Amino acid sequence: MFFYFDRSKNHEPFHVQLYNYIKNEIQLGHLNTGEKLPSIRFLAQELNISKQVIHSVYQQLLAEGYVESKPRSGIFILPFENIKFISDSSSCIKNVEEVKSPNIPIDFFYSSLDSSKFPLQAWKKCINRALENIHNMTSYGEKQGELHLRKQISYYVRNSRGINCMSNQVFIFGGTQQSIQFITRLLDLTSTMVAIENPGYGEARAAFTQSQCKIRDIPLDEDGISVYHLKKNLVKAVYITASHQFPMGMVLPIKKRLELLEWAKKNESYIIEDDYDSEFRHIGRPIPPLKSLDNENRVIYCGTFSKSFSPSIRCSYVILPEDLVEHGIQSLKSYSQGASLIIQDALAYFMEEGYFEKHLRRMKTTYQKKHKVLIKAIENYLDPHVEIIGEKAGLHVLLYLKHIKAEDLIMEAEKLGVRIYSPNAHWFLQKPESIIMLGFGALTEHQIESGIQLLSSIINHKSVQIDGK
Repeated sequence: MFFYFDRSKNHEPFHVQLYNYIKNEIQLGHLNTGEKLPSIRFLAQELNISKQVIHSVYQQLLAEGYVESKPRSGIFILPFENIKFISDSSSCIKNVEEVKSPNIPIDFFYSSLDSSKFPLQAWKKCINRALENIHNMTSYGEKQGELHLRKQISYYVRNSRGINCMSNQVFIFGGTQQSIQFITRLLDLTSTMVAIENPGYGEARAAFTQSQCKIRDIPLDEDGISVYHLKKNLVKAVYITASHQFPMGMVLPIKKRLELLEWAKKNESYIIEDDYDSEFRHIGRPIPPLKSLDNENRVIYCGTFSKSFSPSIRCSYVILPEDLVEHGIQSLKSYSQGASLIIQDALAYFMEEGYFEKHLRRMKTTYQKKHKVLIKAIENYLDPHVEIIGEKAGLHVLLYLKHIKAEDLIMEAEKLGVRIYSPNAHWFLQKPESIIMLGFGALTEHQIESGIQLLSSIINHKSVQIDGK
């Protein structure tokens, strides 16, 4: 296998060039199904670059489902069953139900963010600038959302997520549930079957239920939603968290993404893609969303600032396919804008001045450090009594408990000043007895390690009891 491309004519970082080159060779059929990629050592020598660069590119291809790794054999091209690929998406690889208690010293709440890193001065500056605009104090604002913010969002998703859209395709709402309610009206989903991942995001399910949709639960495979089971159901839409499944944490591979798009095209159905925390991926680079692969106008993209910036601003957005935009505008005539006009304007300034991008870079570094501490602490103190689930992205992980029930551990941990959570609210059929959810966003590195040590005192004691029987 010979890799050739002219590095001197491409100004992108080399790892991006190599990733795109291999991906395109697979898509064009120049690399055949079952063909083995060169070893990391060989390719590093051949291209005169570090092995780490090759490793990161291969890991990205693995994460997206283009290739598979066979132990002691190597990395091999996966089949794609003649599903059509669309044009290059190189820009994609650029660099709660429970109430949180303030009385618990170490609270692994899965929706909390690090308040110590909040860019307060920059945000105040943008808020003050928005307040100086008298229009913001005397107007209800545009029902679709302020044009200034919609433009900034269209720039952001193009650069960070590979989604090419115009500002008129962006609709602003006061949170994800409002976004979903808008979509149910737009697609006329009342009394209509909608498919949802099981387990899946409980608040999204509630929003569909409140809109009187009929829910069809679709189980998960090891790599995400079961397309096989989805195809067995006649549904007008499917709601999915493809880039970081909630709550299980897996990333939907490229093959399944393309199968979903093919299914939507064939059945004239829609995919509602909730990309709620794609910014925070700890292993590999961000995964391209389904929307960036959508050339048939079947994906409705939902984004939010709750994880990337602040949940308190209550600002989310929907990106519609072009052929639904006019219908979307018409459907808003009887509704008021749910997001504060002042907040929208301030957020637009925050993005325009580069504060948002700077904040994201800082938080990515912060959360990656905390994630590393968490994983290391679990391995040091809880191994082999637990199994980590969904550790590649996001601000929480799940732990499968081998020797103790989740409800017992939750009660015992609280006695020691540690609060952990059950994810059962997000299971809609048979609920697991031995899985807990640990969020780490708001905790210090010291609190994370101390909390895991305290959990180990309970889990290890329980394991000794079992072994002694």
